Amino acid sequence: DYTSKGRIDLTILYDDKAYVMEFKVIESEGAEPKAIKQLREKRYFEKYKERAKEIYLIGIDFSETQRNIQNFEFERVQI
Repeated sequence: DYTSKGRIDLTILYDDKAYVMEFKVIESEGAEPKAIKQLREKRYFEKYKERAKEIYLIGIDFSETQRNIQNFEFERVQI
């Protein structure tokens, strides 16, 4: 899903809601979560402000060494 600021990994549109997701790999244990930070900084959700009444950001960070979910965060965007 392309925007003028980059590429969204996954967007799910369901009824009047948009779920904007980003997936990142973290090299070391305990590293700062990257996925939700990128969603906030690049403001990917703006693409859906006119189409959705509710927008949720979902960031999932994976451990490179354990190959498992290291961090999962979500938040609702106030529009």
